[in-house]
Parts: sequence; structure tokens; C-alpha cells
Amino acid sequence: MLNLGWWEIGALVVIALLVFGPEKLPEAAAQAGRGLRKLRRMATSAKSDLRSGLGPEFANFDPTDLNPKNFVRKHLLDDIEDEWRTTSTASAYDPSYTPSYALTGIDELDYGEVPPFDPEAT
Repeated sequence: MLNLGWWEIGALVVIALLVFGPEKLPEAAAQAGRGLRKLRRMATSAKSDLRSGLGPEFANFDPTDLNPKNFVRKHLLDDIEDEWRTTSTASAYDPSYTPSYALTGIDELDYGEVPPFDPEAT
């Protein structure tokens, strides 16, 4: 989640000591912990309310799937990664393996050969 190193954590502790002082720092840290727990409970409650409101057909719904990065990875790149894994592992162990893209029947062009052109496709 957060990539904080020792220097960043130390700087945050020093800033907290300067802002709150050594006598109020434990109280502020406890209050921040309570607030974080309350926020997590609210998020969990909202997630369960959303699942119950959507009905049984969305029982496996995960709100993190709505993140565009996760959506693309789950729905588009999984097939490509599966093909890559199959190709890389099969070709490493079986020299007679032919990848699926080579089975399309499309020949490679020779040097200087012009590819076919479809004016309606552009």
C-alpha cells in the first residue's frame, strides 16, 4: 500500500513530536487508531450492503474489480497471459510445439512484397 522506508517513518515521527508534543502524542495516536478502525468498519459495512443490494447473481462481486487497472487485467490480459504461459512452457519442453498464432494460415511477406490493402477497412 504505502512504500515508506525507515527515513520517511522517522521523519513522520519527528514531525508528529513537533506538532503534538511528547505528552499528547500517545493520545493522538490512539485517536488516529480508533478513527482508522471505524473507517474500516464503515467500508466493510458498505461493501456488504452493496452485495446484499445487488442480489444473489452478484454474490462474487468484488468492488476492487471496478478499478480500471484491475478490470483490464482480469478481463483482457488474463487470456494473453494464459497464452504466453502455455506458449513459453510448451515451447520450452516440446520442440514440435506450434504456437496458435502460427496456425492462422497467414504467410509471412517476402522482402519488398506489398501487403494486401482493403480501402473499405480504413
